[in-house]
Amino acid sequence: MNMSHDKTPAASVEPANQTPDLAKMLVQTQKKPRRGRAILVWLLLFLLVFAGAYYWYQARGHEEINYLTSPVTRGELVVTATATGTIQPTRTVEVGSELSGTLEAILVNENDTVKKGQLLAVLDTARLNDAIAKSSAALAAAQAQVLLAQATVAETRATFGRLQTVFKLSKGKVPSASELEVADAMLKRALANENAAKASVMQAAAELKTNETNLQKGQITSPVDGVVLTREVEPGNTVVAAMSTPILFTIAENLTKMELQVQVDEADVANVSPGQTVTFTVAAWPGRQFPANIERVGLGSTTTDNVVTYKTILSVDNDDLALRPGMTASATITVAERQDVLLVPNAALRYIPLTGETGQTVRASRTSTSQVWSLQRDKPESIDITAGLSNGRLTEIVSGDLKVGDLVIVGQERAK
Repeated sequence: MNMSHDKTPAASVEPANQTPDLAKMLVQTQKKPRRGRAILVWLLLFLLVFAGAYYWYQARGHEEINYLTSPVTRGELVVTATATGTIQPTRTVEVGSELSGTLEAILVNENDTVKKGQLLAVLDTARLNDAIAKSSAALAAAQAQVLLAQATVAETRATFGRLQTVFKLSKGKVPSASELEVADAMLKRALANENAAKASVMQAAAELKTNETNLQKGQITSPVDGVVLTREVEPGNTVVAAMSTPILFTIAENLTKMELQVQVDEADVANVSPGQTVTFTVAAWPGRQFPANIERVGLGSTTTDNVVTYKTILSVDNDDLALRPGMTASATITVAERQDVLLVPNAALRYIPLTGETGQTVRASRTSTSQVWSLQRDKPESIDITAGLSNGRLTEIVSGDLKVGDLVIVGQERAK
């Protein structure tokens, strides 16, 4: 009994110590397959990514290039420059008043045709007439003073003559020398007074003429034949002529001959010269092109918003009076023309081939700025040329190994 009692506790202790070790072994046995599968999955993903990148790299390195070409042609090349400006009369006269006063009457309106010397307006001449009357009276008074001075001269001259006769008859005894000197001085004073009176007459006559001229200026007339463009005043307005002459009318001398004033950009002015032909359009006549000729290219520049331009004058025939002063015009100036020349697109001169033999894009070097490329055995080869004029779309070929129909490269693209 004692022995069995002693063994029972020993048998019950042993299983308690072995149970935790079996649990750990089971957990470890379950974790190892999961970790192996995860590693395998990541390895497969890496291989797929690597294979895709390699395929993409190889495919890109060997993708084909399509070249865009255009044929060399022969034809006419016209080089133009554009400019904007306004239509103006060839000569415009501003009619004003040199006198101050009230406008009594206005005799013309805008658009009226006037002749040289035609009366346009009249100032109130009451004050001018008064000035003329005053000047006439002053002239009459001055003329009377001349007559008075002449009478005095005659009297003093006679007196001086008698004294001289007596002096000779008395052999110098009478009159005395002092009396002769006094008589001589009186004669000279009388002559001086006569001259002063005559000068006063001249002065009064000049003042009268000035007032008469002012009266004429009170009647404002047209200085030229033309058309009244603007009328700045109305009857009853007061005209004040101070430091500057007030403008009453603006008259265009001849509207059948006009001029177009345009501003030519500094980039084009070197190619613009007198005698070149021009066409222009105005908004009032859409679709109609008016001819013109360049008369003058200004040397002085105008800068607006950092843009430098040069004023250029063009002559315009306006026989049908379709054009009016102030109209805005868009002009196209023909600066050069070439007939029967070889032409290539400007894109051919700008093109530089791109090659991709190893998957990298390498820019081919350009040996000359005057160079085009053509396809030779499916590869671009350069052709040296001498370029001439260009209109922004086509360029003239002056020399080079090109002929009509040759294909020049204007661009390229990678085949998809």
